[in-house]
Amino acid sequence: MWTFKTKDKIVSSPAIGPDGTIYVGSNDHKLYAVNPDGTKKWAFQVSGMMAASSPAVDLSGVIYVGGGDRKLHAINPDGTQKWTFALGDWAHVSNPAIGTDGTIYVGSQGNKLYAVNPVGTQKWVFTAGGNDLFSPAVRLDGTVYVGSSDGKLYAINPFGTPMWTYPTGGWVRSAPAIGADGTIYVGSSDKYVYAINPNGDKKWAFLTGGRVQSSPAIATDKDGNEVIYVGSEDGKLYAINADSTQKWAWPTTFGGIIRSSPAIDMNGIIYVASFDYYLYAIKPDGTLKWAAYTGSGFWAMGGDLGSSPAIGTAKRLGMEYPVIFIGSVDSKLYAIY
Repeated sequence: MWTFKTKDKIVSSPAIGPDGTIYVGSNDHKLYAVNPDGTKKWAFQVSGMMAASSPAVDLSGVIYVGGGDRKLHAINPDGTQKWTFALGDWAHVSNPAIGTDGTIYVGSQGNKLYAVNPVGTQKWVFTAGGNDLFSPAVRLDGTVYVGSSDGKLYAINPFGTPMWTYPTGGWVRSAPAIGADGTIYVGSSDKYVYAINPNGDKKWAFLTGGRVQSSPAIATDKDGNEVIYVGSEDGKLYAINADSTQKWAWPTTFGGIIRSSPAIDMNGIIYVASFDYYLYAIKPDGTLKWAAYTGSGFWAMGGDLGSSPAIGTAKRLGMEYPVIFIGSVDSKLYAIY
C-alpha cells in the first residue's frame, strides 16, 4: 500500500495507537509516528536509541519505548516528551508491557525488571539471574512473566516478589503468551516451546528444529480449540495444539529462519516474517495465502526481516480490510494489504 523511509535499519516491531497512528523505532535513533496514509506525523529523537525495543501504546495514546540511552521514554500522542525514567542499563532488547492498572514493565540488560507507575516513578524493581531480561507479559491479575539469558522464565507477583522460576536449556528471549486457562507458552534457544501451568509446573515441551526466539501467538480454530503459533530458526512456522500435538509445520518458501513473532487477523490468517526477506500470510490449515517481498535488492543489507508484523485496518471502496505493518533493515516501514 505504501512504504515509509527512515535513515537506518528498522528492527523494532510497529505498534498501532488508538487513532490508527503507527509507531516504529529506527536505528537512526528516532521513534516515528506515521499516519495511516504513510505520511510522517512526527519523529522523536532519542539519544543512543538502539531501537530493537518495540513501542507499547496505552489506551490514552501515550507511547512507551526503551532505548540504548538507558531510559524508558513516555511520549505524548503529539510527539512531545511526557517523562523519562532512568534504568540501570540498556533496555533496547526488551519491549515494554502495560498492565491493566497502567503500570509499565520493562526489562534491562542489567538483569532487572522495572515496574514504573504511569506518572514515571518507580513502583518496584526485580533482579533476576543472567545478564539480560527480555520482553515481559502481564496476566490480567497483574502477574508478570519474563524470560532471561540465564535460561529461566520468571513469574513475579504484582508487588515485585518472585512466585516461581522455570528452567529451560537456553536463553528465553521469546516473550511469553498466556492462554485462556492461564497456561504460559514460551520459546527457548534450546529449540523447545514450553507450556507451563500457572503454578510453575511443566505442562509439556514441544521440540522444534531450531532455536525459538519468536514469541508465540494464540488463536482459536474453527472447532473452538486453542492453537499456538510460533516460528523457529529451522525456517518453519509451527502450529501446536494445546495438548502438545503438532497441527502442522509450514516451511518458509525460501528457507529463511524465523525470529519474527506471528500476528493473527480476525479471519485466522497468520502473518510472519522471515530472514529470506519475505512476509508470509498463512491460512489456518497451514497453506500459503501469499508472500510479499521486501528490500532494496541489496542482499547484504536490504529486506532482512527480524521485525514482527502488526495488524491494522484500512477502508477502500467502502470496505474495511486488514493492513499489515512491518519494518525492514532496508530502513523502510511497509504497509501491505
